[in-house]
Amino acid sequence: MATIRREVQIQAAPDQVWDALRDVGALHTRLCPEFVVDTRMEGDTRMVTFANGRQAKELIVSVDEDQRRVCWAIVDEPFVHYNGAAQVTPLGDGSCRFTWISDLLPHELAPTVTAMIEAGIAAIKRKQEAA
Repeated sequence: MATIRREVQIQAAPDQVWDALRDVGALHTRLCPEFVVDTRMEGDTRMVTFANGRQAKELIVSVDEDQRRVCWAIVDEPFVHYNGAAQVTPLGDGSCRFTWISDLLPHELAPTVTAMIEAGIAAIKRKQEAA
């Protein structure tokens, strides 16, 4: 199984970044509008349309208020398995660390997913620091 982990320091209040992350149906307006152009909720599942035209059906597994962590699973092809999690960690100076970890199969998708995570985390940083 491939594991991808990316972190970035965001010069924004941890509460602000967490509030945007925990609003799982508003990726396209609150968290990363450059990266995601549409998000629709259907119960506990969100349908995500990315700026590059790709789409994903994501089951929201958990929204953990204490850990400031959201976990989701992509439940359709081309993945055999996909588990993603993002977390906001306060750094004590008014900024925060944003961590995104994904585990996936098949391994061959790792380069594509890595590129998307890197683009997504950069968009999150830009949006949250501009807010």
